[in-house]
Amino acid sequence: MKNWNDNEVKSLFSTVEKCKEENNSLVFAFSEHAKKFNRKPNSVRNYYYHEVDNLINDSKRCKSLEIDLEKHDKSHFVCFDKIQENDLFEEIDKMTAQGMSVRSACLKLSDGDLALMTRFQNKYQNMKRKLIKNTKMENNIIPFKKQRTLTDSDINSLFLGLVKLIKKTAQDELLEQGKNPIELLKNEIAIKNREFESIKNQLENLKKENTKLREKLQFETESKTKALEEHLKQKQNDESEQKRKRG
Repeated sequence: MKNWNDNEVKSLFSTVEKCKEENNSLVFAFSEHAKKFNRKPNSVRNYYYHEVDNLINDSKRCKSLEIDLEKHDKSHFVCFDKIQENDLFEEIDKMTAQGMSVRSACLKLSDGDLALMTRFQNKYQNMKRKLIKNTKMENNIIPFKKQRTLTDSDINSLFLGLVKLIKKTAQDELLEQGKNPIELLKNEIAIKNREFESIKNQLENLKKENTKLREKLQFETESKTKALEEHLKQKQNDESEQKRKRG
């Protein structure tokens, strides 16, 4: 992570003050500073709020930087815009993919500011929940060709797909709650096992019904084929008998 020197800190606070005087948003100030110092706007925002807290508790440093904290009222709450939300989500996703927990990733991005870390964590979990809701069914649709009867292979594929969906749903529910206590996990497994057994029984019944349907279809096909063969044979006999009489 790129370090902040005193000159850049003074520049950031000066940019914020100027934007406030011109009635521009803090988002604009963070964006302007990010362009000037080759940083991400979200990182600038995080550092600013963290540094305000530091300076409140370090009057000596605040004085050396010549910063007037009265012009930097942190009580003014700035909501995330869409770009910041996406940047935050991508940053946390990237860090968790490297093995970090969501909490650790948020703590790092907030530079140790616990209040800001909590905001980041809540925002990420909310966005994750929406993403799961929008894509859960889309990602778990089981391709299935229309046909008159189901084959055993189709039924097995359907069964395996449902098992996968149940497992993923259990994992998603734990992820949405942001915690993984042992007792909660045991309860979820017990519930999913009962659902698993119920689906298994339904599929077994479906297999039996499917077998009966195939046997019935085969019987009807054989009966019709036999009747057609007898009809053709009788027709040939009739034609032969007519020829014999004419001869």
